[in-house]
Amino acid sequence: MVARTRARADPVERRIGTNHLVAPIRQHQTIADIIAQMDQVIARCYGAQSKLGYFAVLYRNVTVRVRDGIVAGRFEDAARMERLDVIFASRYLDALDRFWRGETPTQCWSVAFRAARAWSPIILQHLLLGMNAHINLDLAIAAAQAAPGNELPKLKRDFLEITVLLNEMIPGMEERIQKISPWFRILARVGGRTDEQLCGFAIEKARNFAWLAANKLAETAPEKIEQQIARHDQIVAGLGNTIRLPVGNLLRSGLALIRVRESRDVRAVMNVLQM
Repeated sequence: MVARTRARADPVERRIGTNHLVAPIRQHQTIADIIAQMDQVIARCYGAQSKLGYFAVLYRNVTVRVRDGIVAGRFEDAARMERLDVIFASRYLDALDRFWRGETPTQCWSVAFRAARAWSPIILQHLLLGMNAHINLDLAIAAAQAAPGNELPKLKRDFLEITVLLNEMIPGMEERIQKISPWFRILARVGGRTDEQLCGFAIEKARNFAWLAANKLAETAPEKIEQQIARHDQIVAGLGNTIRLPVGNLLRSGLALIRVRESRDVRAVMNVLQM
């Protein structure tokens, strides 16, 4: 499976170049490699008591579920799904590595990573900022790379199945969040939905946005790929800024109330978020 992953990825990388907007410098080989690297990220965040660990833990949970789904035959094309997942996760790991080295990752990841150094975002905001950058930008690029050109429509069923998998994880995730953020459900009341509907809506909307972006990338001429991704990155960064600093006194008041009751123990939060 490793050989197939590289065989399909190399032509795409040659087509679109190696700019970090498009492809990470270090391409991991298997989902097992990805999970091992995520474990290192989580250990580093745990030791430094960094809020970057919140999304890292959540994303590891998702990656494990995708791996298990592949093994169980949940997806139409197991090899293609592993290739997608590896490309997808490599973008996050590369962006984080760049940030830690003092370099500049994509704009949307910069918004998410910088927020981890601020005191005001609540736990859910940190998770949503990571999801925004990773789904809205990275998933679109990964899909276009894993199934380039005319191959992309064949990916759609498995692409949609990822959303089903994520929705299945929402209740458990919310139960864990409530243990460390007892009042986080205030956001659902402000949004006029149940908390589960609110999270599910956000995931589905991001997934649909990513699929449209992937199709646009598939139709873009090779010499214009980087420009197209840069424009999309700017849009996603704007969405991230809205998550980071939402508009509206009612919503901001709700966030302030949630923050008062949240755990400020980074390690305790990471422990609870783990599956």
